[in-house]
Amino acid sequence: MSKIDDLINKLCPDGVKFFELGEIATFSQGIQVAVNEQKYEKQDGFIRFLRIIDYTDNNEPPRYIKKPDDKYIKKENELIMIRYGTPGKVCIDYEGAIANNMFKINFNIDEINTKYMYYYLSQNSIYNKLSTSVKSTMPSINFGIVSKIIVAVPPLEVQCEIVRILDDFTLLSAELSAELSARKKQYEFYRNELLSFDENEKRVKLKDIIEFKNGKGHEKDIVLEGKYIVVNSKFISTNGEVKKYSNKQICPLIKDDILMVMSDLPNGRALAKCFIVDENDKYSLNQRIGCFHIKDTSLITTKFLFYVLNRNPQLLRYDNGVDQTNLRKDDILNIDIPIPDMKKQEYIANILDRFDKLCNDISEGLPAEIEARQKQYEFYRNKLLTFKELVNEG
Repeated sequence: MSKIDDLINKLCPDGVKFFELGEIATFSQGIQVAVNEQKYEKQDGFIRFLRIIDYTDNNEPPRYIKKPDDKYIKKENELIMIRYGTPGKVCIDYEGAIANNMFKINFNIDEINTKYMYYYLSQNSIYNKLSTSVKSTMPSINFGIVSKIIVAVPPLEVQCEIVRILDDFTLLSAELSAELSARKKQYEFYRNELLSFDENEKRVKLKDIIEFKNGKGHEKDIVLEGKYIVVNSKFISTNGEVKKYSNKQICPLIKDDILMVMSDLPNGRALAKCFIVDENDKYSLNQRIGCFHIKDTSLITTKFLFYVLNRNPQLLRYDNGVDQTNLRKDDILNIDIPIPDMKKQEYIANILDRFDKLCNDISEGLPAEIEARQKQYEFYRNKLLTFKELVNEG
């Protein structure tokens, strides 16, 4: 029998106590700070400013603000819960002042291991319930909703053993993720090398080799399950994992169209990110997504042009890091495109295809291993955090 089973049989054989979260914790909202008051370099009297993007993008540089009142500062023994966008997502890393689209959770009883509560509140069953608790275009949660979450509180020794087991799973996943991150940096290096051409290489303006069109709004035609995938920035930025649907093909796309995100938040990872349409009669193009179709494939291949356009430096320079970037049609169509011979184009595209598969294909390599470990972790997390409730007799 495992150590955790021994501890449960010894310390809580008849079950464990369950509480509403509001009975054992207090909540406080973060602070709103104007963008021009946020600094990329830490200064005297400044503190780390924690925003939602800090937990969703590892490449996002930290920001700092003038130290506010202590009630806005997340400390080591507290958790953060996101209120908007991905409501219910729980975060434990970092200390600092939190933004007003998050709030912190402070436990007010001694027999609580904060890391245990992080794992408990991260369960899919709790997150899914919270994330769908409010139906609106911008779902959000409040203290009243969160305070009613039911949590199991076993003896502290049991909590600590559960944390030890789940930390081991998390460490393995983190090591795999670090390896994947290193491979992605290697991929970026070789991509930049392969797509760097000397001044003698033939070049043309993008507008001379493609036909361009912009997408159209689909907001009123989104359905839960539809015939067509609506290609928006989220779809492209997640490599097709996050989908919205429509039964109307308002802006049709055809195979080998290259699509590009034309609008993104400051320092976003989606600006100028591209996607290749893989078949006809499958997609409909949303607004602020550009579509490029090659006029003459004997001059340039679809795959080569995709790699040249994807996160193209000539377009990323329009992101000033402060305001939302909206690429104009002329900004895009006037960039320079190198035109090496067809053999070289195919050679470059084949190498970058292999790198892309290693870094992004969830059916093989590291992404597949990370996906398998995540499923294993979630299985054991749910198993370890399932308890019999203690019934008070009499």
